[in-house]
Amino acid sequence: MTSDNIALLQLCSGKNTKHNLAQIEQQIKQLPNSVKLVLTPENALLFSDNISYRNFAESQGEGPLQGAIAEMARHYQVWILVGSMPLISREDPELITSSSLLFDDSGAIRARYDKIHMFDVNIIDDEQDIYNESSIYQRGEHITVVDTPVGRLGMTICYDLRFPCLFQALRKQGADLIAVPAAFTRLTGEAHWEPLLKARAIENQCIILAPAQIGVHGQRRTWGHSMVIDSWGNILQENADAVSALTLNIDKAKESLIGVREQMKVVKHNRFRTSLMPLIEHKTK
Repeated sequence: MTSDNIALLQLCSGKNTKHNLAQIEQQIKQLPNSVKLVLTPENALLFSDNISYRNFAESQGEGPLQGAIAEMARHYQVWILVGSMPLISREDPELITSSSLLFDDSGAIRARYDKIHMFDVNIIDDEQDIYNESSIYQRGEHITVVDTPVGRLGMTICYDLRFPCLFQALRKQGADLIAVPAAFTRLTGEAHWEPLLKARAIENQCIILAPAQIGVHGQRRTWGHSMVIDSWGNILQENADAVSALTLNIDKAKESLIGVREQMKVVKHNRFRTSLMPLIEHKTK
């Protein structure tokens, strides 16, 4: 019997960062020792408002939020992906980014990805109605692919899911797994979450790892339904609405990638290749 080696945490994060960190640790401490990589959703450490995101933003490698995650990674001997948190921009200290950070099991940061596509939308019949991430965050300019103990991982955040070219760029840089930490709205999640995840998995022949927020966060309500989807579009695991972790062994799905990619050589056959954004590539030691 194979042991589970990845975990997707489904959270109901809010304004209280201590509560959010405790929720993450409570789920991690219950995981089997075989788990090597833990993924959390978008807004994992803080799900709040513009002022709070600015006030809690940290410089990379500094601050109590990152310190707490680094300590968890060391204590529980797991790699942890923070789906997103506010960080000080690398280009302008007056600006902040919505960023995903990957910590290794020693607590060191192995990769950073700044969200490229801002969620600037007006959704009729949604609880919040208007979203304008550009008023909060500076958008990212780079893609990120990183080696992890369970495979080569491409990093995205939530609204990025709607932009296939980003996923194609990650696949072209060798991604076998693609993380999609999210806080999809209840309305858009019910309509689009699963079909979009399946499309990105199938068209790029990658395994999609999508940890999600669930529940009510002030005025906002999220969809949940964290899931893992293989390169054929099969849902391997799903957590519909529980604030809890789902775990599985990803090795069999990774093995099937070779056959799927040999049967349909979509990367080779693509005749509409776009120029890639500059790549930040992190390799394990």
